[in-house]
Amino acid sequence: QVQLVESGGGLVQPGGSLRLSCAASGLSLEDIAIGWFRQAPGKEREALLCISTYDGNKNYADSVKGRFTVSRDKDNNTVLLQMNNLKPEDTAVYYCARTYYFCSGYVQNFDYWGKGTLVTVSN
Repeated sequence: QVQLVESGGGLVQPGGSLRLSCAASGLSLEDIAIGWFRQAPGKEREALLCISTYDGNKNYADSVKGRFTVSRDKDNNTVLLQMNNLKPEDTAVYYCARTYYFCSGYVQNFDYWGKGTLVTVSN
């Protein structure tokens, strides 16, 4: 059974950092791409970054460029999202999702999703 579970969200002050994890079970990270998305209240789900064995790392959001990075922990079958210099506008529920082989910035290309983890950036 394929399962993706996000963790690591929470409350952080502006300028702070968080590292989110996407633990994958029932699948190998070798033949798939994992994307990170976020959805703020009242807004559409937004593609952020993606990582794939086939085409590397992709960034789909200028708003996080230079602040967020994605990496893979192969030993733990986990994909990480490192978020630095967080801003109040980064407040959202963050999701990871699976697509096959190559990265994509389109929500409809991903078939399995985690339930999300809430990140709140506030004083």
